[in-house]
Amino acid sequence: MPDLQLLIFLVILLALIFDFINGFHDTANAIATSVSTRAIHPQHAIIMAAVLNFFGAMYSTGVAKTIGSDIVKSASHVDEHVLIAALFGSIVWNVITWKFSMPSSSSHALVGGVIGAVLMTSSGVDGLNFTGIGKIVLSLILSPLVGMVSGCIIMLLLFRVFGHSRPTSINGKF
Repeated sequence: MPDLQLLIFLVILLALIFDFINGFHDTANAIATSVSTRAIHPQHAIIMAAVLNFFGAMYSTGVAKTIGSDIVKSASHVDEHVLIAALFGSIVWNVITWKFSMPSSSSHALVGGVIGAVLMTSSGVDGLNFTGIGKIVLSLILSPLVGMVSGCIIMLLLFRVFGHSRPTSINGKF
């Protein structure tokens, strides 16, 4: 029994480390534009990101449900060893991409970590849910495109409404 307790403790410890690294890794991606354009003071942007990330996690568990149910065919394919490998791989990937200033998503690293860890178990390819993985890959491809189109539409609308205004008169409102 102590071995199982040690593995569970290790999963919890790695999950906390992953969450900490996710905080400084993904927060920088989220606030970089606002801070670099001096639209928001860095301290305010970090506080806003922390509060919104917390409330986002409390409001929706969609990412956790996707990771928990769409990657593997059955929960029986995931044990403490798979979780440890997935979390460790995600942590290493996040630290490497952070060190070399490469943009990368912690959620995507975790998805890749789970896929890789399940592949290395005795269930191998049979343990993976390729329909669910296909949905994840499709969302990875479509989400930037939808974001770019939505951003373009919003900017066109903003230019139509505020294009005649002087920047100094509307900066405070934004």
